[in-house]
Amino acid sequence: MEILEIVLAIFLSGLRAATPLLYVLLGETVTERAGIANLGVEGQMLSGACAGFAVTAVTGNPWLGLVAGAFAATLLSCVHAFLCLVVGANMFAAGVAVWVLGGGLSAFFGIPFVGKRIDGFIPPDFGALGQLPLLGTLLRTLTPTVLLGLALWAATGWFLYRTRSGLRLRAVGESADSAATMGVAVKRVKWLAILAGGAFSGLGGAALSVDQVRNWIEWMTAGRGLVAVGLVIVARWNPWLALPAALLFGVVEALTLRMQTWGVPISSYLLSTFPYLVCLAVLVWGYVRARTRGGMPRDLAQAFARTE
Repeated sequence: MEILEIVLAIFLSGLRAATPLLYVLLGETVTERAGIANLGVEGQMLSGACAGFAVTAVTGNPWLGLVAGAFAATLLSCVHAFLCLVVGANMFAAGVAVWVLGGGLSAFFGIPFVGKRIDGFIPPDFGALGQLPLLGTLLRTLTPTVLLGLALWAATGWFLYRTRSGLRLRAVGESADSAATMGVAVKRVKWLAILAGGAFSGLGGAALSVDQVRNWIEWMTAGRGLVAVGLVIVARWNPWLALPAALLFGVVEALTLRMQTWGVPISSYLLSTFPYLVCLAVLVWGYVRARTRGGMPRDLAQAFARTE
């Protein structure tokens, strides 16, 4: 029973740790399905974290914080869309510019909020279900950002594979020229996909600052946005596989934190690298599978090929 409780505790901690990453992963999946890669999600996530924390600290309402985080990151994603779709800049260079811009702006505007704490969200009351031995433990950890992330995970999978708009978006990513001949407004679809990716990454940043750590620290995302870009390959650009991919990072991160409390004789600095090392190993495996079995949107694959 004790082992089962430890495994359940690690899983639940992993689920909460994976939630911000899940938002960003879903957004990047939608963007790349339209044939555009966005390395700027790290900066967008930081802007969402900063705006979300600032609005929550001022108003005391974490829901307004989530909205502000999504809005701030969407504004920043407009820069990426403008550079790629209007100026015609290289999407990877434009993404790096957005990344640096988001990091700098969030560091500047976040100065008044460094060291402050907020209350964040309170888990919903599940009544009698919340008192059950194992199910109750699970339900009590499900904060609104976790539930919203799971709902958006299902909604994104339904949108991409069960709606005509999702079909148009996937068609644009496979071949923009063919989609244009069928009457699809290619640029508009790509604009909307990039903006949606921005909103998702802002939600991920706000979920991190408002709900998970409940404070603001400069560069607090610690590379989660870039990890999400890599995990899109592991998930094979399929939103249904985004949840297990995000859980991989979250569970390993929770396990490393638990190992520190167990007193494992490994430097905490080395332990903190384990989630990234595991994701890197899985990313290499996923990239090899993607090259041999396909799955990458065709136009995006051509963009990668031009950089090799």
